[in-house]
Amino acid sequence: MITRVHRRGSRVGGLLRYLWGPGKAEEHTNPRLVAAWDGAGPLTDLEPKVTASGKRDFRALTALLEQLVRAGYRPPNKFVWHASMRLAPEDRRRTISDSTWANMAVQMLTEVGVATTATDPGLRWIAMRHADDHVHIVATLVREDGRTNWLRNDYPRCVKATYNVARRYNLHRRVPPADRTAHRRPHPVEVSKARRTGRAQTPRDELRRRVRAAVAAAASEEEFFARLREAGVLVRLRRSSTDPRNVTGYAVALPGARTAGGQPVYFGGGRLAPDMTLPKLRLRWGTPTSLPTAPTVGRAERVEAMHQAAKVVTAAANDIRRDARTVPGRAQATAVAAADLLTSLAYSVEGDRRGPLHRAAEAFDRAARDLYGRVSRSTSRSQEMRAMSRLVALMGRISGDDDAMAALALVMDLARLADTLEQLRQAQQRLHQAEAARAAAAALRLVAGGRQPAVALPLTAMPTPEPTVGGGRRAARGR
Repeated sequence: MITRVHRRGSRVGGLLRYLWGPGKAEEHTNPRLVAAWDGAGPLTDLEPKVTASGKRDFRALTALLEQLVRAGYRPPNKFVWHASMRLAPEDRRRTISDSTWANMAVQMLTEVGVATTATDPGLRWIAMRHADDHVHIVATLVREDGRTNWLRNDYPRCVKATYNVARRYNLHRRVPPADRTAHRRPHPVEVSKARRTGRAQTPRDELRRRVRAAVAAAASEEEFFARLREAGVLVRLRRSSTDPRNVTGYAVALPGARTAGGQPVYFGGGRLAPDMTLPKLRLRWGTPTSLPTAPTVGRAERVEAMHQAAKVVTAAANDIRRDARTVPGRAQATAVAAADLLTSLAYSVEGDRRGPLHRAAEAFDRAARDLYGRVSRSTSRSQEMRAMSRLVALMGRISGDDDAMAALALVMDLARLADTLEQLRQAQQRLHQAEAARAAAAALRLVAGGRQPAVALPLTAMPTPEPTVGGGRRAARGR
């Protein structure tokens, strides 16, 4: 079940006529009231009466809903609040009565703050039904005492309240409230431009992946910027207005992505993902664990690096289980460092090819982020994990059977870590991230079991990025 909050309006009568009318996007059948504000009286008295001409008379119901607005102190121009609660397709097989719909609507509106009891007279509202799978709710935003209820942040509150209602009534599809852990999606204008220029990905998506790889393989901002430039990314630093030596931020661009005037299109770190701003990256890196400046690179060294990383991953999973309740910040820092290790491993195994390991790394990265872009301070375990991420990145591409088998064993250990992260997110009621961790674990097990080959040979293969234009998340809206 999902609740959609529509645009606010100023014409109660026009909205009522549409809801009781034949409908435009779908057929309205047997429209009727199922609930109303406390103290409204019997629903049969509120129901718009059918006149001798066969049309309904909405004047009485409109007057009741608008009465408080007319008498209120400086009411808003757009005082009509309109929302709809709709069942998911898998729940439409159930027969839900009008009384059940009324109870679900009242519970959702009470949690949002629209519905109140008669002892606390608030807004006037109605819930009407003209289809089996959804109801519409109409409210006016002036209370009985003349004050305006602005219903700020109404959409996230409605999503959370609807999720609670779906749990109480054991509905199959439950949409959890947003947690602000997803990255910034490209604007439809970006998608259209990428499609016109023949790009498989928007510049924002490609830059986010390159920046994430540089973050996972770097231990300081100097190394981070150097890796970005080596990857062919244009970097622009933002310096303090009081001390030009102090770098306060950065922006990145692709050489081939330019405006009509020929200027590069830059994106700040915060416009790529909520945890990619420079201050948050500094907090994420912390004090780096020292590594050899020029380690020996070879097949035997790669195998040993994978074995070391596997031991650290196993210890990290135990740490997350131990610290989940007592020191959640430490578990959070460990999870983020594990996401960096998986990102480095994906590039070591698949290179620029967007295979299953890259997709698993992106899902794991979503599961590992903290709420609202927060970043926990690094710990000894997270520093050790990040040192393994740098080591795996320095070892280069997988090139033989021995290091490939060691890499697949590390993939299986990371799948177990993803299972631990899913349990943590479930306990925290962060269900979007729990679903992402579950998807990452499933993808990692497919790779480890050989059902989705991840090693991309030869090493000189041309990059084939995963498309995000045409077959990706966003598509042009139908006209």
